Amino acid sequence: MHQQIEDFLAFLEAEKGYSENTKVAYQNDLGQFVDYLANHATGVSEWGQVTKQHVIAFIMHMKGDLEYAASTTARKVAAIKSLFHYLVSTKVVADDPTATLDSPHVKKYLPRPVSKGEVEQLLEMPALEESPRSFRDRAILELLYATGMRVSEIVAVEVGDVDLATGSVRCFGKGGKERIMPMPDRAIQALETYLEKGRRVLLKDPAEKTLFLNPRGEKLTRQGLWLIIKGYVREAGLDETITPHTLRHSFAAHMLGSGADLKNVQELLGHANISTTQVYQQVGNEQAEDR
Repeated sequence: MHQQIEDFLAFLEAEKGYSENTKVAYQNDLGQFVDYLANHATGVSEWGQVTKQHVIAFIMHMKGDLEYAASTTARKVAAIKSLFHYLVSTKVVADDPTATLDSPHVKKYLPRPVSKGEVEQLLEMPALEESPRSFRDRAILELLYATGMRVSEIVAVEVGDVDLATGSVRCFGKGGKERIMPMPDRAIQALETYLEKGRRVLLKDPAEKTLFLNPRGEKLTRQGLWLIIKGYVREAGLDETITPHTLRHSFAAHMLGSGADLKNVQELLGHANISTTQVYQQVGNEQAEDR
């Protein structure tokens, strides 16, 4: 059964262009389901033996025994449904036991941006000192809020993706889709300072192309960036639920609240469906204020 999961993950990468992080999430979710079957479903040793009742029992196990949130349960069920869709399409199994199975209901919450004043407070935190690290961190924060990039996108940006002359930056989103986004003057200035006084000091290998580096001169990781921002959030005395993704939410809400075109914001965020971007319209109206 694990081999079919590996085949499915390879399919997601090759045919769907899924990121490594998404693949890892699928692998963990499906691996948990296989472990559950091994411990609770006697005689099930291949996917063709899995029934709808097995999946329902797993859902009840997650809700009752493990007390998972509805969103977590729904994500794991979605992974199982996707796997069986693949197994049917590749004729590994004849029938899909999840075909008539409804996913757990998940209450949809509006994304929570922070006010422009709070964003400003966060952006100013690295300026309290002058060091290669603080120059890097200021550039990261400015770029996150100026472009709405995802964390996975910003840590993958290379030096060659930044064009200071035109004030633009290129990134590659889900499915490898390219976006080129304009940068305001303050983000450009922060990047100029980082490239001159920060990255040159952090750089150990001249062949390294990644823009943002850790103290070892290596590519900054998603977790490393998360810890950096959470540190500044604490220092600024802001709500500790603020994460790097909050800046993406805030970017979208503030732009729409200031009258930006919905289609333009969709393109900047890299949303495949404009309905995803529309969620921010309500939030943007509430957050509209001068930066």
